[in-house]
Amino acid sequence: MALSISAVVLLAIVVFLLVKKSGLKAGHAVVCMLLGFYLASSTIAPTISNLTSNIAGMIGSIKF
Repeated sequence: MALSISAVVLLAIVVFLLVKKSGLKAGHAVVCMLLGFYLASSTIAPTISNLTSNIAGMIGSIKF
């Protein structure tokens, strides 16, 4: 659960920066958000969740 919250916060910061600095329009950000909601309720949602969990695990296992 903590991973989901941090991913949401990270993505919110990225969207905020894109709106402020890169000229992303608020309408485009809303469309992306709606796409995320529809993807979350689709049949591909478990696959996306597994993929992001695996990537987070790979990143977490990197030793510096």
